[in-house]
Amino acid sequence: MKILPLHPEIKEYLKKRNLEKKFEKQKRLFEKNPFHPILKTELLEPKKMRIWSFRIDRKYRAIFIFREKGVVEIIDVNDHYQ
Repeated sequence: MKILPLHPEIKEYLKKRNLEKKFEKQKRLFEKNPFHPILKTELLEPKKMRIWSFRIDRKYRAIFIFREKGVVEIIDVNDHYQ
């Protein structure tokens, strides 16, 4: 699985919240197995939109979409409970 480069605003969001190392660790795991149980990858509602998320830590999730085969674009990182 390949993840496209992050948008600068997402990089800045990660940096401000000191999530860069956690994100990189989860990203490497995701690239090996996008449905690894630790990631808690899930299809978000409404399911027909085909927007997914995986866990960065207990509070933050990366929101992504599958592009062409084997390519993912992270479209947001946010506070899961906000």
